[in-house]
Amino acid sequence: MVALFSRGLDSILAVKVIQQQGLRVRAVKFITPFFGWEIKGREQVYCEEIKSLYDIDLTIVDLSREYLKLLADPPNGYGKNFNPCVDCKILMLTRAREMAHEWGAAGLITGEVIGQRPFSQRRDTLHRIENLSETKGLLLRPLCAKLLPPSRLEESGLVDREGLFAFSGRGRKPQMALAAELGISDYPTPAGGCLLTDPGFGLRVRTLYESGGIPSVTAINLLKHGRFTSLGNGEFFIVGRHRNDNQELLRVADDSCYILHLAEMPGPVTVLSGQAEQLETAAAGLCRHSRAKNLENVKINWRRGKKSGRLVLAAPRPPADPGKQQQTAP
Repeated sequence: MVALFSRGLDSILAVKVIQQQGLRVRAVKFITPFFGWEIKGREQVYCEEIKSLYDIDLTIVDLSREYLKLLADPPNGYGKNFNPCVDCKILMLTRAREMAHEWGAAGLITGEVIGQRPFSQRRDTLHRIENLSETKGLLLRPLCAKLLPPSRLEESGLVDREGLFAFSGRGRKPQMALAAELGISDYPTPAGGCLLTDPGFGLRVRTLYESGGIPSVTAINLLKHGRFTSLGNGEFFIVGRHRNDNQELLRVADDSCYILHLAEMPGPVTVLSGQAEQLETAAAGLCRHSRAKNLENVKINWRRGKKSGRLVLAAPRPPADPGKQQQTAP
């Protein structure tokens, strides 16, 4: 069996319930810049941790390319913010179905519970997701299975329906009780999960899509930090607010980005994702948020990959375009 795994309590329980029936489960955790990205680069360590804590075999799959393309025009629309929850689940289940076929797995399982999420876990939405991901009959939701028609896995006798559950709604007491019964105590508290559900961050991402098409992974990760100013055409600059922002911006920026900083005094890191013609505008933004904002002439160093240079910004400095969006990271 192949399980969609988030490390939330529900996904842990779904796997353990099926393991209790003597079936082998391979869990899959999908990651994108919007969720799960904190384990990028340390996948093996993370998988070993999950195995040690829960005795679950895990595979990590980066869905960034497919997800960024999907986000431009999700067929089932967005949620309250810029979150394409229904199409996100369809994408993950479709990919999991393909992996199950490659691995010779009998079916798929998820930790979904009817009514837990108002948009993507309604009964009718669950059925639509099954149909569009072509997983009808293959997909089993062990925590709410008794509230749904039997899957082929149950009808064939591979899975004992009596060992499944009828959880529903947003409460967690039944899941916590089951976790205690199964001896599971180390699990995370509920969290927001996907960054696209955050109104401020979702607006930043929407701005890039509406002005310049599909952004890069690097661009999305830059949006998580500092003060954001859109320059149109998918171009923007970010000014760090504090040391942590500065460190993260330097870590995330790649050779396609311009990195700017004050030449003669400490100040914020600024990253420009755009063209050389925008350097002066980004430099002015840097000055406005530094101790150099009232100086007559400010020297600013920049670098992009192996190239570097200096520009001198004299007062009065060009303001940011008032028609462009300037936002502070959540």
